[in-house]
Amino acid sequence: MDNHQHNSEYVRWFRNSSPYINAFRGRTFVVAFGGEMLTDAQFAPLVHDIALLNSLGVRLVLVHGARPQIEQRLNERGIELKYANSLRITDDEALKCVKEAAGSMRIEIESLLSMGVSNTPMDSADIRVVSGNYVTAQPLGIRDGVDYLHTGEVRSIDAEAVHWQLDDGAIVLLSPIGYSPTGEVFNLSAEDIATAAAIQLQADKLICLIDSEGINDEQQRLLRELTLPEAQKQLTQNQPALAPDVIRYLRSAITVCQAGIPRTHLISRHIDGGILLELFTRDGIGLLITAENFEDTRLAAIDDVGGLLELIAPLEKNGTLMRRSRERLEMEIEHFIVVERDGMIIACAALYPYKKEKIAELACLAVHPDYRKKNRGDILYNYLEKQAKQRGLQKLFVLTTRTAHWFQERGFNEIDIKQLPIEKQALYNYQRNSKVFMKKI
Repeated sequence: MDNHQHNSEYVRWFRNSSPYINAFRGRTFVVAFGGEMLTDAQFAPLVHDIALLNSLGVRLVLVHGARPQIEQRLNERGIELKYANSLRITDDEALKCVKEAAGSMRIEIESLLSMGVSNTPMDSADIRVVSGNYVTAQPLGIRDGVDYLHTGEVRSIDAEAVHWQLDDGAIVLLSPIGYSPTGEVFNLSAEDIATAAAIQLQADKLICLIDSEGINDEQQRLLRELTLPEAQKQLTQNQPALAPDVIRYLRSAITVCQAGIPRTHLISRHIDGGILLELFTRDGIGLLITAENFEDTRLAAIDDVGGLLELIAPLEKNGTLMRRSRERLEMEIEHFIVVERDGMIIACAALYPYKKEKIAELACLAVHPDYRKKNRGDILYNYLEKQAKQRGLQKLFVLTTRTAHWFQERGFNEIDIKQLPIEKQALYNYQRNSKVFMKKI
């Protein structure tokens, strides 16, 4: 790739990332990673990504594990590693190793973050890291006859204190240790802390750095997105094929989704810049788990015609959309998709393919006024673009009188009407004088 092509690719990527940069400002992300990140000296590149996110106004809570560091100390002292049901049994000697490992890791992470990111444009970035007794824990107790001793579970996160630090621009670091109101110390799992933190902080995302690439489908292709029911199905039907850390974080993803956290990302820790590629590109490189709720994007049905008419009537009246009769909507309903929220049609769009020319018209894109500026237009557009690609279409075009900038911001360029399919040219309404835009997909 020559220098000009490289520059063009960079500019295109930067432009495409701008909507995400704007959307993520002021959002709270919980980022969880295992102790392997430091064992394999992978934390230095992650520091660059953390610094960048912090500079863009993302509120970050980092949760680190310490399994390899704890096991190393246990082995060095000849202490037996005791597990039951995949959980560590933490006796008095093991707790000493847990304290040492967690404390050492906390200091090392804070020191690496305190270095900033030398020899980069972020060299002067002031990254403040705060840690403390934000996690209240309780003993796991005796389960199935097994006493887990000093192994505990999260009781609560001091959300108010954490938010205070985040509001002040600091990054909050949580170690895999919790404290009881009586002063006891408990060994906790990073997944448990990350799950509780995401829920109690009402985070916008939980991001988990995993050791494997992710989850494969039946054709051994990496899955890029799972709904909550699909994620639950993976745990019940495909668990033997999943890596241990994927199982743990998949459980976390399901729990936080059920609690209302919209998105969890599982990203391979071995991908340099993986967090940035996942967050700032449309398709991402990791596995996205999304919560299903009472809002659904789906193909339209004949019963939706009444709701569609109610939605588009105001836009037809002010001239934004071309008028469509009930009869026409009924005849063309197969071309429409809708967003339904608790039984109400709040958005719609249509795709009219011209198979011979491998092109399609994107038409009748409308969002209810009460639900605008919440990315539903982009959801509709992305849904239809994916459909068009699946049908082997190569271009999309739109005719618009008032929303030219919206489509230009999404990569459409103005063209002459003569570049449209002959059939569409014959139907062009010169009285409306719509501008024509096209995009390669």
